[in-house]
Amino acid sequence: MYMYTRKFLIIITLLGAALSLSAQTDDAKLANEYFQQGEFEKARAMFEDLEKNRSVIPLIHANYFRLLLEEQDIKGAEKYLDRVIKSFPGNINYQVDLAFLYHTIGESDKLDKYLSTLKKQFIENQYQLSSIAQNLVSHQMYEEAIDFYLTARKLNGRESAFALDMAALYRMKNDKRKMTEEYINYAEGNPANLAYVKNLFQNILTEPEDQEFLEETLIQKIQKDPNSALYSDLLIWLELQRKNYYAAFIQARALDRRNQQPGDQSMRIARIAYDNESWDDAIDIYTYVIDTYGDDYNYPQARRFLIKSKENKVKTAFPVDTTAIRNLATEYSELYDQIGPNYTTLEALRNKALLHAFYLDELDTATRILNFVIENRRAPRALVSECKLDLGDIYILTGEPWESTLLYSQVEKDNKEAPLGYEAKLRNARLNYFTGNFALAKSHLDILKLATTREISNDAIALSLLITDNTAFDTTDFIMQEFANVELLIFQNKTAEAKAKLAKILKENPGHSITDEVYWLQSKLELQAGNYQQAVDYLDKIIQAYSYDILSDDAFYKKATIVQDYLHDEEQAMTLYQEFLKAHPGSMYVAEARQRIRQIRGDLVN
Repeated sequence: MYMYTRKFLIIITLLGAALSLSAQTDDAKLANEYFQQGEFEKARAMFEDLEKNRSVIPLIHANYFRLLLEEQDIKGAEKYLDRVIKSFPGNINYQVDLAFLYHTIGESDKLDKYLSTLKKQFIENQYQLSSIAQNLVSHQMYEEAIDFYLTARKLNGRESAFALDMAALYRMKNDKRKMTEEYINYAEGNPANLAYVKNLFQNILTEPEDQEFLEETLIQKIQKDPNSALYSDLLIWLELQRKNYYAAFIQARALDRRNQQPGDQSMRIARIAYDNESWDDAIDIYTYVIDTYGDDYNYPQARRFLIKSKENKVKTAFPVDTTAIRNLATEYSELYDQIGPNYTTLEALRNKALLHAFYLDELDTATRILNFVIENRRAPRALVSECKLDLGDIYILTGEPWESTLLYSQVEKDNKEAPLGYEAKLRNARLNYFTGNFALAKSHLDILKLATTREISNDAIALSLLITDNTAFDTTDFIMQEFANVELLIFQNKTAEAKAKLAKILKENPGHSITDEVYWLQSKLELQAGNYQQAVDYLDKIIQAYSYDILSDDAFYKKATIVQDYLHDEEQAMTLYQEFLKAHPGSMYVAEARQRIRQIRGDLVN
């Protein structure tokens, strides 16, 4: 009987305790609600009663502590925290709250002494130290948090320990130098996550001075540890971000030597410089690979891209030097004769054919070379298709559009749902545009707007807009046909006829929507003829009269580049780039404009 009575009493006791806890939990919720609603007097009365029960403290602590601070009851807050810390000696949150109290009231001596005590208490536990640091961060006590992280790092023994946490702290403090150092520390300890660090730097280090500090830091680290590839990798990445290709090449060259590679890294940088139209840098780097690794596998590719880089440089120096073009054609022939038929050298022959066709007016020679490549068994399928597209272009030059469309359609059929197939469809659309069949051209272009490559899609959109904007209010399409005929003449290198027709369009159709497009072509023709100021004058007409139109930003940016590259007035160019950024902040040329400003300013000195 005694046993049953005892069990019954235990059950009653437990049930009572549970009911009491449930009631106190409800009271804690109510007290917190009073606090949230700003009824501090009611809340405080309930908090003071509830804090006597140790088990309820976690439910009310945050709001009760905030209330005491709100009411500036510093003594009450300190006494409360002392009681709580004694009740929960292992709870770091409560201990850090006391540090925050001293910080809030400006008791620096008390704060330093207390934090020193905390540090000694957990001096053998790096995770507890880092946990204290995290809590200090939540109270915006950044300097104190850094101190605890450094103590935890020293205990850990690795320089990369807690690096991300500290980098985030320095970022909050806007101390980009320390932040940069910590991200480098992290990369050193976690080389597999280097891409993550690069992404962070790309988003954070946007100012030239920040990038310069990163460069200086990496150079110093390379000097101390020349065998570490990580610093060179980061420095190459940085210089590429700044489009300082030659500086990137210097590091790549060192990596090639260290890894005993025949110019692999140098070739990568050269191709990036080439793709970004930095022809002089590409020429210098490809020349280095050729001179240094003449017997290795990179040599043929370096030779071909060296000639292509020279070719592109010649093509952008107006007026184009035909003697230089002929020398380039000879270099392509010598490459083929030296190495024999393979993909690289057959591609070189294709480049040679295009020079003969579009710059030397030797169409028979160009046709013969392209047919040779097409019929060569070693020519890859893609190269054959490209040569057929080139042949189609040559038939436009000779006035045989039916032959052109036959070849374009053949390439499109052989390369369905591939970029080459889309390119063939685009050229067919362009041919229809040249011949005045605008409806058929637009039907092709509407499909190409969704093409898989951005370049083809953009070209399709641009041509489609040109047709739509200038035929909407002209049921005869006569003026558009005249303009398309001018573009055909330009394609056929009949410059004098094209100029005369453009002048006629302007004279006979004043105020027509196609006027800005006419000015754009006139500027292009004057630039190609080496008449730089006249080219600028036509662009000014677009900028002044058509600031609202689609060509406005193109004209503004093009004017600035002509002033810099051909008129060699860097002071005026700088002003134009700055005005351009203000007038067209959403333009696709914004990044290039900023890059050129840095170049003029001297930020990108190699």
